[in-house]
Amino acid sequence: MKTDLKRGTTTLKQTIEAALLGSPDPLSIHDLKRMFDEEVTSQEIKLALSEITEDWSDRSAELVEVASGWRMQVRVEYQKNLDKLEPPRLPKYSRAVLETLAIIAYKQPVTRGDIEDVRGVAVSPNILKSLEARGWVDQIGVRETPGRPGLFGTTETFLNDLGLKTLTDLPPLEELGELVEETPELGEQMSLDVGAETDESELTPAHVLNAPSTQSLN
Repeated sequence: MKTDLKRGTTTLKQTIEAALLGSPDPLSIHDLKRMFDEEVTSQEIKLALSEITEDWSDRSAELVEVASGWRMQVRVEYQKNLDKLEPPRLPKYSRAVLETLAIIAYKQPVTRGDIEDVRGVAVSPNILKSLEARGWVDQIGVRETPGRPGLFGTTETFLNDLGLKTLTDLPPLEELGELVEETPELGEQMSLDVGAETDESELTPAHVLNAPSTQSLN
């Protein structure tokens, strides 16, 4: 039997469901609690989320938890049909961008020098700037070495856009490029087709990360 979550004339579950359906961004437990004037516990919120998940288990959309909270989304098996109504304009990613993103995602935190050591070529400033502008990469600190170079890591937005909860949910390395390229844009369209560096474009992100490195990134 489902837990009675009624508060006044409206149930917690219905209010939370409405918020999730109307929000363009994932909502955290803290976000959801802010909607109620009277105190609502995290456990009550979690129970409501569990019930909403169950309610939508056999429908065309689903409730999923990602890095920054919970969101409603169309199930993958229906997306191809929806794309026929208005084909998504996917961003263009050069191999250099995917390699750089892969190194940051799987070896973070890393400096620009670390990335260059692994790839064996200079990293165009435009690549890091574009990944930062997309919201997938950010400077998360500095390394306490001469020059104090910036340390880069991935963001919650990166995980959200790929439908992941934590970095431990990252797919096998060889699947990252395919997953990124198949992810529909969730915000403003942006092309990341920069720094093509075609002289080494035959390398895949997996090849680059598995190559010998002159410096440990751990």
